Amino acid sequence: MAETVQILIVDDQPRARQSLRALLSTWPVPHRVMEAVDGREAIASVQKHVPDVVVMDVCMPEMDGLQATRITKARWPQVKVVVLTLYGEYEVEAMAAGADAFVGKGEPPARLLSILSAIANSSPQESQQAR
Repeated sequence: MAETVQILIVDDQPRARQSLRALLSTWPVPHRVMEAVDGREAIASVQKHVPDVVVMDVCMPEMDGLQATRITKARWPQVKVVVLTLYGEYEVEAMAAGADAFVGKGEPPARLLSILSAIANSSPQESQQAR
């Protein structure tokens, strides 16, 4: 990972993106945050910026987060994808799509920050083991 962690937040809800930005402002790791509103925009942003981590919602218009995760991991396997959703039933499918981690939106915010810290400090092999 780079010294400054590049994070792409992908969620169709502006309030969710704003909340994630606020949470990330408490994270002591140097980082830069970008945003996308759906899977198509996420793919375009990943292609342009190649972030270190994508925090991906599942249910979005245009292209859902599972399809965007599959495409991201196929084209840019070094990019880590954390699926963040309200719907726990998507966990198996998210991991099968190549997600490096799965977090429910109802879980304590510290869990997401912990996962981001672990991913930011991991090698590709360690990330695979964290699944």
